[in-house]
Amino acid sequence: MATQTSTAAAGGQPAEEPAGPVRPARGRRQRRPDGRRSTLLHRLDVRGAPYAFIVPFFAVFAAFSFYPLVYTAWISLHRVELASLDLMEWVAFDNYVALWQDERFWNALSNTITIGVLSTVPQLLMALGLAHLLNYRLRGSTFFRVAALTPYATSVGAAALVFTMLFERDFGMINWMLGLVGVDNVDWEGNKWAAQIAISTIVIWRWTGYNALLYLAAMQAIPRDRYEAAAIDGASRWQQFLKVTVPGIRPTIIFTIVLSTIGSTQLFGEPLIFGQGPNGITGGADNQYQTLGLLLYEEGWKNYQMGRAATVAWAMFLLLILVFALQRLLKRRSSRSS
Repeated sequence: MATQTSTAAAGGQPAEEPAGPVRPARGRRQRRPDGRRSTLLHRLDVRGAPYAFIVPFFAVFAAFSFYPLVYTAWISLHRVELASLDLMEWVAFDNYVALWQDERFWNALSNTITIGVLSTVPQLLMALGLAHLLNYRLRGSTFFRVAALTPYATSVGAAALVFTMLFERDFGMINWMLGLVGVDNVDWEGNKWAAQIAISTIVIWRWTGYNALLYLAAMQAIPRDRYEAAAIDGASRWQQFLKVTVPGIRPTIIFTIVLSTIGSTQLFGEPLIFGQGPNGITGGADNQYQTLGLLLYEEGWKNYQMGRAATVAWAMFLLLILVFALQRLLKRRSSRSS
C-alpha cells in the first residue's frame, strides 16, 4: 500500500485526502433564519420611505385645504347664519341661483375683472422692462434687485394706508400735483374709475418688483449664444429682446399672468383699507370698487349669511379653475408653436 501511494505521488497525480466534515471558510456570512424579515424591511424602507416623506404634506393639505374646501361646498348648499353655525337648513342650489340673479355679484365680478386688467397689464409690462434693464451688467445690481423686491416685502396694510393718504381728495399729494398743472381735485374714492385706478396703483407698486425678479431669473437662464448669433446677424438690442428674450421666457410670462389673475380674483386688503371705514366693506357707497373678496366678507361677516358667503367662495374657486384651464390651453399652444 505504501508503494502504491508513493508511486501515485511520483506519477504527478494528487493523493486523495480522507473524507471528513467540511468547515466553512472564514469571512463568509452564514444565512440567518431571519433573512426574509430583513429583506422585507429593506423593501419597505426603499419603497415606503418616499411615501413617508410626503405624508406630512398631504396631512396638512387635507386638514387645512381639502377639508375646508369640501366643508365650504357643503355649507353653500344650506342656509346658515354666523351666530348659529350648528343650525343648517338644506336649500340645495338656491344660494347659487340667488347669486346668479344678484346684481351685486355681477358688479363685483365686473370690478374684479376691471381692476385685474388695470393692475396686471401695466404691472407685467413694467416688470418685463425692469428685468430687461437689470439683466445688463450694472454697478450695484444687487442693490437694485433688493430695492425692486422691497415693495413686495411691505405689508399690504401699510402700503394701502400710505396710498390712501396719497389719493386723499382734499389734502392728498396726487391731487396737489395735479393742481400744479391746472387739474381740479379728483374724488378718488367716490368716482368708480378713479377708485379702481387708485387701487390698481397699489397692486402695481407691490407686485412689479416681484414679477421683475421672476423674469430676471428666466432671462439669465437663456444661453448667451443666442444673443451672440442674433448680434452677428445684425439684430439690434430691441430685436434681440423681441426675438430672443420674450420667446425664451414665454413659460414664465404665462405663469406670471396666471399668478396675477389669481391675485386679482382674491383682491381684498387693498380695497378694504382704501375705503377708510364702513365703505371699505361694501366697496364704496355705490359698490363702485367692491370685489368678489369684499362681497364674500360682506355676506359672511356683515350680513351673517355664511351660506351665501360660501357660495361666493365657490364661485371664486370655479373662476380660478377656468383661469387654470386657459393657462393650460395657452401653454399647449406655445409649446406647439415652439
